Amino acid sequence: MNYNRMLFVLLVCLVSACGPREEINQDAFKVGLLTPGPVSDAGWNAGAYEGLVLIKKELDAVISQVETKTPAEFEQGFRDYASGGYHLIFGHGFEFQDAAASVAPDFPQTVFITTSGTTVRDNVAPVVFEIEQATFLLGMLSAKQTKTRKIGAVGGVEIPSVKSSFDAFRAGAVSVNPDIQFVASYIGNWEDIGAAKEATLALIDQGVDFIFHNADAAGLGVFHAVQERKGVFVFGSNKNQNAIAPNVILASAVLSIPNAMLTVAQEVKAGVFKASIRRLGMKENVVSLNINPSLRNRIPEEVWAFIETARQQILTGELVVSKGF
Repeated sequence: MNYNRMLFVLLVCLVSACGPREEINQDAFKVGLLTPGPVSDAGWNAGAYEGLVLIKKELDAVISQVETKTPAEFEQGFRDYASGGYHLIFGHGFEFQDAAASVAPDFPQTVFITTSGTTVRDNVAPVVFEIEQATFLLGMLSAKQTKTRKIGAVGGVEIPSVKSSFDAFRAGAVSVNPDIQFVASYIGNWEDIGAAKEATLALIDQGVDFIFHNADAAGLGVFHAVQERKGVFVFGSNKNQNAIAPNVILASAVLSIPNAMLTVAQEVKAGVFKASIRRLGMKENVVSLNINPSLRNRIPEEVWAFIETARQQILTGELVVSKGF
C-alpha cells in the first residue's frame, strides 16, 4: 500500500471513529433478516427487505440484513443475531429451516421464521407462500397461448419450494392440454445472469415459447434471452416484475411478502406469537397474478375469462392447487 493510500484509509477510519453515532435503544424491538441472495434482485429477496423496512417503520424496530450463501453461514447468521439480542430473525427461504432448528434451542427468547418449509419448534415456524396458486394459472394461460405446445421454466437452486412452483406451472398447463411438453432447467445458484440467459436460450432452441422463472437475481438473464428472440414470452416471479421487460413479460406471480412479515413481527412484539405452519395464498390476499397492462391485448377475452374463472375457483376452494412439500 503506498503512502497516499495509507493516508486515505487513516482519514476514513478517523472520520468513522469521530463522526456522530446513532444511539440505539437497548430495549428496542430488534429484527434481523438473512437472505440467500442480494436484496437488489427485484424479486424474492427485494420483497423480504421491503418487509424489513416496513417493520422498522410500523414498529419502530432496529433492523439488520445480511446475505448468506451456505448452510454454515445460515447457522452463523442466526446465531450472531440471536446473541445480539434480536427478538425476531427471518431466514428467507426453504433452505434456512435446518439452521433455524439447530440454533433455536440455545435462544428460547428469540423467534426464528423461515419463509417456506415445514419445520416447527417452540420458537421456530415457517411462513409458506402459496405461489403455486399463481403459477398454476400461468400454466393454464401458457397452454391457451402457446404455438409450439412446449413450455419451460428456469430456476436457481433446485429446492422443494422452487420445484413446487414449477410443478404447479406444469400442472396448470396440462389441465388445459394434456399434450403440453414441459422442460425445467436449474442453473445451481441465484445470481449468475449469464448462466440463466444461456439456459433460457437453450429452452427456446428446443421450441419453448412460454417460460416461467424462479431464479431471483439471475432472472434478469431470462428476460435478456427472451428479448433477443421473437414470439417468446416470459413470466415474472415473487414481485411484480412486468415493468422490467414490458415487451416480453406477459404477467407475474406476485407475493405480498412485506405484509406477511409485518403480521408476524406484530405478534412477536406483542408477545402473542404461536409457532405453527402458516400458509398464505390468494384467499389471504398474499398471492396474486398480475397481467402486464402493456401486453394485455395479447390475451383474447375468452382466454382471460377462462383464467379469471379458475382464479375465482381457487378463492372459493373449488379448485385446490397442491404444494409439493
